Amino acid sequence: MPTTPAPPPPPFTTARLDALPLAPAYAEEMAGVLADPALYGFTGGEPPSPAALRSRYERQCAGPPGAGELWWNWVLRVRADGNLAGYVQATVRGPRAEMAWVIGTPWQGRGYAGEAAKGLAAHLVSAGGVREIVAHIHPGHAASEAVADAAGLRPTGEWEDGERRWAARTPVPDIP
Repeated sequence: MPTTPAPPPPPFTTARLDALPLAPAYAEEMAGVLADPALYGFTGGEPPSPAALRSRYERQCAGPPGAGELWWNWVLRVRADGNLAGYVQATVRGPRAEMAWVIGTPWQGRGYAGEAAKGLAAHLVSAGGVREIVAHIHPGHAASEAVADAAGLRPTGEWEDGERRWAARTPVPDIP
């Protein structure tokens, strides 16, 4: 029996970005956004090909295999020029969400990651009923620490797979 793909997450906007629900059609453009090997210095891996990314996006859009969890993924479009610049994602389990973000190298240093993470945190609370937000950050990744801080998360004493857990309970910042 074929499975029905999970419904996409609701889109959201920030001052300069449109967060659009992930779709396989974005794979080719996103492969360019994610093409710099430097993006994988803390997380490992390598730039995906458009075909590999399309396959990943198809799996992500289908949703998790079990009930009780949502995979919410968005690509980030810069409103000023119409280009994709990265993505944000959240795994939502009831009132708790784990979030992550990636901004392509050419768009880094402009505040997009902090803006997107702050917008995502607010969106998860308002649209998803989330009451606790968590992110895991590699030690020494100062840029990601600044993004987590902008989103209202604070470091905890907990670690998972060599990464520090950052967390926030509502209220979180307003959408930028």
